[in-house]
Amino acid sequence: MGTAELRSIHIHPVKAFRPVGLREAVVEPWGLAGDRRWVLIDDGGKVVTQRQRPHLAPAVAELLPGGGLRLSAPGHEPLTVPVPVPGTTVTVDIFGDKVEAVAAGDAAHAWCSALVGAEVRLAHMDDPATRRPVDPAFARPGETVSFADGFPLLLTSLSSLDSLNSLIAEGDRAEEGPVPMNRFRPSVVVGGTAAWAEDDWQRVAIGEVSFRVAKPCGRCVVTTTDQDTGARGKEPLRTLGRHRRFGGSLVFGQNLVPETTGTVRLGDPVTILE
Repeated sequence: MGTAELRSIHIHPVKAFRPVGLREAVVEPWGLAGDRRWVLIDDGGKVVTQRQRPHLAPAVAELLPGGGLRLSAPGHEPLTVPVPVPGTTVTVDIFGDKVEAVAAGDAAHAWCSALVGAEVRLAHMDDPATRRPVDPAFARPGETVSFADGFPLLLTSLSSLDSLNSLIAEGDRAEEGPVPMNRFRPSVVVGGTAAWAEDDWQRVAIGEVSFRVAKPCGRCVVTTTDQDTGARGKEPLRTLGRHRRFGGSLVFGQNLVPETTGTVRLGDPVTILE
């Protein structure tokens, strides 16, 4: 294998929308700057994701200076959404966690509801340092996370994807492969490692920033969703179920918690600390 290095960086300004590729990103204690600070919620406050609404996949949220958004999607006029003024909060139910956030204005409400085809609100996490702790079963005191599924960053590797796609090609749904990396919605993607090497990592440094590997990432139906069209198939969950089942989870990638902050850049060396 070659030298392990950072090959791509992605943020998702609105959870469930398309990723945005970056050349560099600031690592904050709760994740990459600008990542998943915005979320859609239904009229009961529950988070709306591609799990329920796969047609959200093509929607784009461009992060603007100051943290606002420019929303766009096929068939919808673009909309600029400013960061809402701090004030009254709404309660967001994200997989059972109750998190306070600030709702965007009426224009965003109307645009997002038209996109989803149901009444939803767009909400912003105003203070990620205090709003949502990391799962205490895997966290250290004071660690927090944005509206990511559970942890500040998700790391995946190109060699593991190649191995998975080889397994898909050998299976009975070979026509659904190869699957691209965007199905897994990672924060950072590394190259130059052996397939599945990340299973054994406990601590890792990317350039100047160090991370703790909290736990493997259990995968859901979103991985079967074409991120260009919203169409769904059976892969890669079918193959993960045969080859990557650990306990009750189908695993691809590792969840990270930052130990330090700083900037990560494409081409940064990836060093296995433990």
